[in-house]
Formats: sequence, C-alpha cells, structure tokens
Amino acid sequence: MEKIRKHTRVNDILLGPLERPTLKWLAANMPAWVTPDTCTLVGTLGALLTLISYGLSNINPIFLWLASLGFFINWLGDSLDGTLARYRHIERPRYGYYIDHTMDVVCQVMIFLGLGLTPYISFNVACLALTSYLLLSVLVYIRTYVVGEFKISFGNLGPTESRAVAVLLNSAMYFFGMQSIMLGRITISLYDIFVAAIALLLTGFFVNTALREARRLAALGE
Repeated sequence: MEKIRKHTRVNDILLGPLERPTLKWLAANMPAWVTPDTCTLVGTLGALLTLISYGLSNINPIFLWLASLGFFINWLGDSLDGTLARYRHIERPRYGYYIDHTMDVVCQVMIFLGLGLTPYISFNVACLALTSYLLLSVLVYIRTYVVGEFKISFGNLGPTESRAVAVLLNSAMYFFGMQSIMLGRITISLYDIFVAAIALLLTGFFVNTALREARRLAALGE
C-alpha cells in the first residue's frame, strides 16, 4: 500500500495549461465549508444530471445542453477534490484514492449508460465504449499499485478532453439531429461510428500500455 500513499501523478494533457491554473485559483478561493468530499459529491451529482438529461433528450433535444452542464459539474467536482486537499494540506492518500476512484467508476457507468439512452446512439455501442473506458481505468489503478505511478493521460488525452469531446458530441446531436449513412441495406448512425471509434482508441491505449508494462516488468524480473 506504500505506493498508493506516495504514487506519482502523471496528467500530461492538452488542456492542462488551462485546467491547472484554473483549479489552483478555485482551490485558493473556495469557501472553508467546501471539502474534498463535497467536491466528490458534486462531481457525482453532475454525472447523475448527465444521465437523466440524456434520457430526457428523447422528449426534447434541448436536454442535451443540460447533459453538457452535467459534464461541466462533473469536471468541477472530480478535478477539484484532490486539488483542494493538496492545497489545504489535508490529504488522506488511502481514503482519497479509494473514494475518488470508486465514485469515478460510478460516474463513468452513469454517463455511458445515459449516452445509450439517447435516440442518437445505440445502447450497445455506448456499452462498448463503457467497457473500453473501464478497461483503461482498471489498468490505471493496477499500475498505480504495481509501479507507483498514477497515469491518467494517454497521447496527451485525459478525462478533461473526454468531457470536452462529449460536449462537442452533444452539440452536434442538438444542431444536426440524427445523421445516418447506408452501408448496403444497413443504416448506421454517424454518432455510433464516432463513439465506436473512441472505444477503439481507448482499447488501443489499453492494449499498448498493458503490453509495454508487462514487457518492462518481465525484463526487470519482477
């Protein structure tokens, strides 16, 4: 468990130059009654809002904007909890790691299942993307324990970029509605193709990282 306590955090993302100073400013100006646990709860409620809003998009696509707001709230809570704890020097490494990433999984499930409830994306494709995301998440958690490195960015992409892409996808679904192409006698949603491509990208990150780490550990004889 010592590597969990003292792991190195790697989050080399494209939006990092914007995100890091923003989070530092928010942590410095957050009211005293806001705790890291409060932030985690806020992030979870944001994911729940996204799930509900995606379901309501069957009634009116305007709820897609509410789903995007849910992504912003989820980012705010999920990104700020650890930053706030470090800023106030109130870190609880084991507890924080456990609660934060347990709720991360819950949020991922809510968001992807919600995506599959929209009229624009197949539930099966959404579940495929969820599976890929969970595979990569599990690998991140395993590497943290085995290697002592908490790496959540792959190809300069991380959870923040994932949320940004989701908001762009929501905007496309709202403005352009259902978009499909014909492959023979089969009609395929362009949004399904896009989400399936994301799933393949995540799976590629998983396979590449898992094999590379396995070879490295084998060479070390560990």
